[in-house]
Order: sequence, then C-alpha cells, then structure tokens
Amino acid sequence: MVLAARWRAGLSQGPQLIAVTVDHRLRAESGREAQAAKRLAQRLGIRHRTMRWTGKKPQTGLQEAARAVRYRLLAAAARAAGARHILTAHTLDDQAETVLLRMARGSGLTGLAAMARETPLMEQIPDPGAARRPGAGSLVLVRPLLELPKARLIATLEASRISFCDDPSNRDPRFTRARLRELMPMLAGEGLDAERLALLARRLRRAEATIELAVGVAARAVSDAAWTNGDPILLDAEKFIRLPAEVALRLLGRAIVHAAGEPPVRLGRLEALYEVLAESNSQSRSESSSVRRGHDRVRRTLAGALITLAGGRLTIERAPPRSKPGRR
Repeated sequence: MVLAARWRAGLSQGPQLIAVTVDHRLRAESGREAQAAKRLAQRLGIRHRTMRWTGKKPQTGLQEAARAVRYRLLAAAARAAGARHILTAHTLDDQAETVLLRMARGSGLTGLAAMARETPLMEQIPDPGAARRPGAGSLVLVRPLLELPKARLIATLEASRISFCDDPSNRDPRFTRARLRELMPMLAGEGLDAERLALLARRLRRAEATIELAVGVAARAVSDAAWTNGDPILLDAEKFIRLPAEVALRLLGRAIVHAAGEPPVRLGRLEALYEVLAESNSQSRSESSSVRRGHDRVRRTLAGALITLAGGRLTIERAPPRSKPGRR
C-alpha cells in the first residue's frame, strides 16, 4: 500500500487506489489490525475497505479455505469499485515457499511453476460459479514485488518509520507452510535458497508456456471437429496416443473442462485415466481385428465428463446426470 501510494504520487494522472483489508476473524487481534491498516491508508490518502469472513470456519484445511475466501472477497471489493487490477505484496520468500509446498504435494509442472507476476484472478478461486459472475473474468491479479525478498519490504517500512503487524500464524507449526518456512535457513545453507527456488519456478513457467502452445497445436491436429460449446469433443485416438504424454495429458484435461464446465482435474486422476486409454489403445493395435472389436472400448467418467474410447475414436462429453435411486 505504501509503495503503491508513492508510485501513484509520481504520476501526473495516476489511477485511483483502494486498500482492502480482509479480516478473517481467526484471531482476536485481527479487528485492531484492520483498523491500523485503515488509519495508515487515510494518512496516505487512499480509500480503505475492510472485508470480513463471517460464518463458521472449517476444522480442517483452514489456510486453504481462508485463501479461497480472501480472493473471493478481494474480487467482490474490486467489482464493487469498478477496478480491473488487484495488487498483492507476495514476495520472493512467498514464491520459494509455494514451490516447496507444491513439491511436497507432488505437483506437476504447472504447480511447480508457482505464482505468476500477473494472472487472471479466477485461476486463484476454486469456485466454478465464480467465473460466471459479472466482471469476474476481467480481474487481473498483479504481484509487483514477487522478485523482492521480504526482508527488503521490512527494511523499507522501518526506514520510513511505518509500523506493521506480525501474524503469529505464520509460525504456527499446525500449518504446513509454517513448518516448511522453518526449513528455509537449513536449505539455504545447502544452496537451495529462496532465489534458487524462485529461479526454478521461472524456468518451469517458461517450459509451461511452451507446452501450452504445443497443446493448442495438438488440439487442431487430433480433433475431428471444432470444439463448440455443448457438443461432444471427438479426437482421433491413434493420433492422441502418439502425442508426447505431457501434451496428451493436458489436451485430455482441457477437453474434460471444456465438456463438463468443471474446475481443472487433479493431475493424479488425469494420469490414471490416460494410462487406461493408452493401454487399451495399445492392446487393440496388437490384437486381431475380430478380437479387437470386443475389447477396444473404454468408458469412464471424470469431473463431470464422460470419456469413451471406441472404434479408434476418443469422445469427451458431459456426463449424463446420475439417476436418483427410487424409493422402496
């Protein structure tokens, strides 16, 4: 907020700034901290708004739930103000911790690429209905400080004699991110510091962009028809299986999301489905045509989509609604 105020002051026609504090109401001090942020915003000549997380809090997955709520509340505040960009103060340290966290969870290339400097806000909100809200798709999340260490931000505040809050949950061993944060000094001693982890994320993001481009080319090469909303997606099974596995996986995942309109499929489930399809297609090539006709069919549902492999064709479409069991 302080840096954004300085940036705007140096422009002849700077944008309007609105500071938003999300009070998760998880600690007794959070209300006072929100008031402190409001007072600082007023000193800087910035409008301020506090958004509160009301209602019952989950017993498990608290930090993940808080993160999702935080972005939803930020999106609501941005839409109410007519804003198109949301700035957060994620730092180099946050990026490094995100890489470690996703390594521990077995993330693929996309996950290990971690946070981007700019990204559509809807990618941060695990809520399929959010993308359909007015103005949701036009919001951009910007992290201008992603390559700066947290110590640099603290030093800037101290030099300006601006007080700041220290959230004790950042050191709470109940949370995975806090435990990984405790490991950072030891990892840095072995050469795996925040800069190295962030460098890994940047390089993987570069590879990610290349693969995504290849997926677009592959979609046109193996599709029998254009992908139109509501219609099944038809792929040439032989051409699909011959694609590099990473490209085929992403193409399959993209087709499932397009057909079913659900959030992205978990990588492990997508890999399991791809292995079934690849094995079935391989068996059908090695068997005689008479045997093949009885054993080349695969039919699976995943993330609201029905995936069928039959007759050399891979079809992805919205799965029919489940029939409710009748009363007895």
